[in-house]
Amino acid sequence: MKKLIVLIATVFLLLACDDGDITLESFNFDSVAVQNCTSNNLVFKIKSNELLLLNIPASSFINEETPDGSPRIVPVSASNKIIYRIYSDNVSSNGICSILPPASPVVQKEWNATGGSIEIITDKLFATDGTTVTGYTHNIKLVNVNFSNSDNSFSFTEYIFGNYRTSL
Repeated sequence: MKKLIVLIATVFLLLACDDGDITLESFNFDSVAVQNCTSNNLVFKIKSNELLLLNIPASSFINEETPDGSPRIVPVSASNKIIYRIYSDNVSSNGICSILPPASPVVQKEWNATGGSIEIITDKLFATDGTTVTGYTHNIKLVNVNFSNSDNSFSFTEYIFGNYRTSL
């Protein structure tokens, strides 16, 4: 009788467990180039139907080298936004930068950064002569950034966003 009760309890426990249909969200834009809009403060990466967007002031990209080991730090806030979106179809930079967004593709899911910081290390860009400065490279890294929406959340301890270049 004890064996039967243990068997029934084991079967009940195995059938009662449910993973809750956990969906782990994340993204990977490692092989995608950084783009920007010339008419506003948007710096972004697009990979087919995914978008990772920084909406931070242009003043965050100062054309001046940062000292070694001392990145410029921009805290994520209501005015310094990081947004991750999934669209219904492939998205283009024209759609992101347009004043009036196109009706298609449609944003299917969106996660907003709710904390963390953006670290920017700035280095000079030199012409082929090695002495003439032609611009600056801003290496952008997301640190301790938490993304959330009404369904779920995910976070990164460190995520290398990439290099954004500005000219003189």
